[in-house]
Amino acid sequence: MTSTLPVRTEPPMALTPPAAEPVATPVGGPARSGWREATLTRAKEIESLAEWIRAGATERPPGCEVLLDAIRAHLAAARGAALRRGRGGAPIERARTNLDAAEALLLDIAPPWYLLGTIPSVLGHAQRHLIPTDPRRRQIERVAQALGITNSQQRVTSEERLVIVARERGSIAAVLRAASSAAHRELVRLRSFRNVVVATTVVLATLVVAVAVAGFVRPEMVPLCFAPEDGGQAIVVCPTRQSAPFPAAARSADASLAQNIDLATAGTVRPYDALLILVIGLIAAAVAAAAAVRGIRGSSERYGVPVALALLKLPTGALTAFLGLLLMRGQFVPGLSALDTSAQILAWALVFGYAQQLFTRLVDQQGHAVLDSVRGANTAPVTPP
Repeated sequence: MTSTLPVRTEPPMALTPPAAEPVATPVGGPARSGWREATLTRAKEIESLAEWIRAGATERPPGCEVLLDAIRAHLAAARGAALRRGRGGAPIERARTNLDAAEALLLDIAPPWYLLGTIPSVLGHAQRHLIPTDPRRRQIERVAQALGITNSQQRVTSEERLVIVARERGSIAAVLRAASSAAHRELVRLRSFRNVVVATTVVLATLVVAVAVAGFVRPEMVPLCFAPEDGGQAIVVCPTRQSAPFPAAARSADASLAQNIDLATAGTVRPYDALLILVIGLIAAAVAAAAAVRGIRGSSERYGVPVALALLKLPTGALTAFLGLLLMRGQFVPGLSALDTSAQILAWALVFGYAQQLFTRLVDQQGHAVLDSVRGANTAPVTPP
């Protein structure tokens, strides 16, 4: 049966606009870096949960409004750190610690049924960042066992679970805050290690530049040249040039010929000899860094420790190539004190540049140990291949 609607004959009444619905607070951004975007997203999530809990809570715990104001203050500080211009560790510290504090306060005002749903997350967070003997970790493990989460054989009713989490509300929030603080300290150690590696790289790179400039301005000051002798004749061999044969001072009866090697060296050495050795050592170190990529494990942290470790090899290789040839010129290595050709000098520079791996490998191991400590308290450091 079809129904018909009555036709309106009187003039229509003026329509009143509907009541304005509350507009959601925007997330903010876009920001200039990944941690800033993550901070804005998490701040909006915690703010929405706090408002949702406030609107739906029938029985609020004492001091709920005070804690809600504190959550808003922490979120405002985190957003301000994410949107403020500036670099360095201070904005990251401010954003991360305020978000952790807001999340812990959220559990203090949450209803028991919401708190019950966060127990697995809090337990995993504690087991990831707190050592097994930590009393706070043991506390949350006892709570999870009493709730039947870690012990499937234990039967607990829903009402009993709500009573347990309501009784342990303070300890649950305290465990979350302790695990977040431990995770924060791990990141502080990681950033401190990264800063040390970067500072060392900058210092070594400055030394490489200084050596290159000194070698270009005064090439005869520290010449990387050798003077092999053969049949009473000697020649000066430098990285890019070699001199004509001249009588060796040790075989000559004329004492004035003792200055022949110094004069021949000064006339043979070139301003770009030291620069060439440094570049060859840097190239060898770059090859070593590329070969070490197979042992580098990626990290979810945004501090770039593997990249800093790889960059450390470059100036180290340049300096080891220069210092290695300097030791050979000073007859520190028996049997290799007089190289015969320029090609041999360049080949040994390549070897010494790659040999920086013997020194930087210890730094690589320490870097992997620091990264493993960030992944969790139960993770044992793994020695890279």
